[in-house]
Amino acid sequence: MSLTDLLKLPALGRLTRDALLKMEPETAHRATINALRMGLAPGGNPDPAHLAVKFVGLNLPNPLGMAPGFDKNAEVPRALGKVGFGFVEVGTLTPRAQPGNPSPRVFRIPEAMGIVNRLGFNNEGHTAALERLAARDAGVAIGINIGANKDSEDFVADYVEGVKTFSPIAGYLTANISSPNTPGLRNLQADEALTRLLAAIIEARTTQKRQPPILLKIAPDLDEKQMDGIARVVLASGIDGLIVSNTTLSRDTVMGLPHADEAGGLSGKPLFTLSTQRLAQMRQRLGADFPIIGVGGIHSPQSAVAKLEAGANVIQLYSALVYGGMEMVEDIKTGLSAAITARGLSSVSDLTGLAVADWAEGRGTF
Repeated sequence: MSLTDLLKLPALGRLTRDALLKMEPETAHRATINALRMGLAPGGNPDPAHLAVKFVGLNLPNPLGMAPGFDKNAEVPRALGKVGFGFVEVGTLTPRAQPGNPSPRVFRIPEAMGIVNRLGFNNEGHTAALERLAARDAGVAIGINIGANKDSEDFVADYVEGVKTFSPIAGYLTANISSPNTPGLRNLQADEALTRLLAAIIEARTTQKRQPPILLKIAPDLDEKQMDGIARVVLASGIDGLIVSNTTLSRDTVMGLPHADEAGGLSGKPLFTLSTQRLAQMRQRLGADFPIIGVGGIHSPQSAVAKLEAGANVIQLYSALVYGGMEMVEDIKTGLSAAITARGLSSVSDLTGLAVADWAEGRGTF
């Protein structure tokens, strides 16, 4: 039996996951990337037809995507497709390579299945990622998440450069203006700044021979007025979709736990309720037909179903894999299939929006 086959065995999978959890978080992440590059990961099962979904013009075999932050430098999208993801979002990528913030900068909160990070867009830059992505067919739909260098004199110009660099190859582009770890970045969510940013990136796209969909990723730490403003600007801008949400600065759900007071964004299970409420609230503001990716805190099949019911067309996860391993991908897809059958639905798309009002008003459950 090969090592690849051994790693597919449930008991050994748990052993590997336990070993990774004993490592420093970034060391464990690097080991996981290396394992995927070597083909040492469980393979996904063929997806049933009722999991297929069309999103921003992309035909996806299932609605579960890998969120950005895992494959920052576009090293393993093909491997993630083989694991069973329906699409993969790489990045965040900045024009110039940058090391990010000083270490330690990633902290586990295992009692809550949470993660705090203050990575700061550490990545190898546009050129390195472009060379990898252009060199081979990834075999899976790829979103490319673009950001700004920390020391940039013009954040908007960095996003424009991202659009120009990656339009020839991206399944879609995401303008990430919601990381809490680049000083001043979230200021781009304000009305005037957001209007300027979106106008600039839409204009940049019009100059490209190939014009991929453009999505905007927002923070969960928004009040009603801020959400009203974002919705108004987004609907007038001509962009193609929204991603709700990035990590949170709130610590209400992990108060008193080790590492909860570390600076940075909180992700994982503790983010689920807040991010899902914001998703539903943005769905109400944008209407039933506007494309939205729901991300933040998915950690089980039930939470994946709830995210769709709150208004997501497709969903992403990352942090929960630290605790549940790549086996979660198949578990979640199995759960989605079971929910479709139990409700007598014909497609996973039929789950979208079934409980928007409940989640928007704080009554959502799963």
